[in-house]
Amino acid sequence: MGVGPSCAAVCCTACACEACRNVVGSINRSTARLAYVVLFALSLLLSWLVRDYAQPLLTFAETLDPMHVIHVPDSAWFQEQAVLRVSLGTSLFFVLLALLLLNVQLQSDYRDAWHHGGWWLKLVAWLLLLVVAFLVPDSVVSAYGYVCRGGSFVFLFVQAMILLDFVFAWNDDWASRDEHRWYMAMLVVSIGAYVVCVALLIVLAVWFVPNSDTCQTNQLILFFSTLLIVALTAVSLHNKVNGSLLPASIVSIYCTYVAATALCSEPRDYECNGLAPHLNSLSSTRLALSMLGALLSVAYSAVRAGSSTALLSPPEEDDLEHPLLPTTADADASKPPTSAAATPSEPEPAEHVAYSYSFFHLIFALAAAYSAMLLTGWGVGSSAQAAGGGEAEYLIDVGWGSVSVKLLQQWGTGLLYVWALVAPLLFPDRDFS
Repeated sequence: MGVGPSCAAVCCTACACEACRNVVGSINRSTARLAYVVLFALSLLLSWLVRDYAQPLLTFAETLDPMHVIHVPDSAWFQEQAVLRVSLGTSLFFVLLALLLLNVQLQSDYRDAWHHGGWWLKLVAWLLLLVVAFLVPDSVVSAYGYVCRGGSFVFLFVQAMILLDFVFAWNDDWASRDEHRWYMAMLVVSIGAYVVCVALLIVLAVWFVPNSDTCQTNQLILFFSTLLIVALTAVSLHNKVNGSLLPASIVSIYCTYVAATALCSEPRDYECNGLAPHLNSLSSTRLALSMLGALLSVAYSAVRAGSSTALLSPPEEDDLEHPLLPTTADADASKPPTSAAATPSEPEPAEHVAYSYSFFHLIFALAAAYSAMLLTGWGVGSSAQAAGGGEAEYLIDVGWGSVSVKLLQQWGTGLLYVWALVAPLLFPDRDFS
C-alpha cells in the first residue's frame, strides 16, 4: 500500500522538476520580458494567498504543535504586514536588477546576459529576498508602506505618460496619412468616445446617486468629471493650441472610466453605493479581474518602457556614432589603406539594446508597491473588510483611500494632458517634439 503511492509521488515530483527545468531553460532573449511578467504574476498570487489563506493554515498547524512553537499573528497582520513583506522582497529583487543593469547600451555588454539569462539564480535570489523580508521588524515594513504610497503615485504617473504617448501617436499616425477617409475616421472615433462618456456618466448617476439629498459626494465626483471632460475638449479646440479632438476624446473616456472605478471602490456599507450588493456577490471574480488588470497594466508599461520616456531610454544610435573625442579606430580609419589585401576585415558593429533594462525593472519594482497598496486598501485601515463577515477576505481595492487615489489619478491625467498642449506655448524656445 505504501510502495505504490510513494513511487507515484516520486514520479510526479521528477516530472514536475523536469518540466520546470525545461521551461526555465527555454527562456531566451525574445521571451525574457514575458518571464519577468510571469514572475511578477507569481508575486501577486503569493500576496493574495498570504493575505487571505495563510492565517487559517497556520492556525491549523498551531493546533498540531505540541511544543507551542508556532505563534500565529492576528488577521490584521496578514492583511497588511504580510502583503507588504511580499512586496518588499519583490521590489528589492527588481531594484537590485535595475542597479546591476544600469547604463547597459549594447548587446555586447557582458551584463546583457544577466537580463536574459540565469533564471535559476534569479528565482533563488527572489525567494531569499522574500525570506529576508519576513524576518525584518514590523517597523521597517511599516516604513516601507509609506515608500509604497510614493512609488504607487510614480507608477500611476508613468501609466498616464504611456496613455498620452499612445493617443498622440495614434492621432499623428492617422493625421499624417492626409486622406479624407482618415479624417472622417478620426471624427467618428471621437464622437463615439464622447457618446460613451455621456452614457457612462448617466449610468453612474443612476447607480451611485440614488438619493440627491444624501449622496452629495458622488454628485460632486460626477460633476467634476463632467467639468474635466469639457475643459479637456475646450483646450484641445483652442485656436492657439496644436490640439486635436481624437486625443481629447480618448483621454476623456479614460478619465470617465477612472471615475467609475473610484465609485465602485466605495465601501460596501456606503448607502450611495448602488452596486454594493452585486459587487459583494461577485467579489472573488472582481479580485481576479483586478489582479489581471494590474498584471496587464504593468506588462504593457514594461514593454513600452524603453520608448515611452526619452530620458530613461538608451542613447540614440546617432549619439553613439559621433563621440565627443576621436577614438583610435577613427584615427586609423582616416589613414589611407596601403592595399586591399592588407586591409583587415572590419568587425560587425554591436547592436544596441531595444529598451532600457534599468527602467524596465524599475517599472516592476513600482508595480510591486502599487499592487501592495491595492491589496491593503492603501494602508488606511482594513478597508478590505468593509463588507464584513466571510466576504471580507475576497475584497480588493475597496475603501475611501482607493477612491481618493483614483480621483487624484483622474485629475492628474487630465492636467498632464493639458500641460502637454500648453507647454509649447509657455516655453516656445524648447523642443517638445
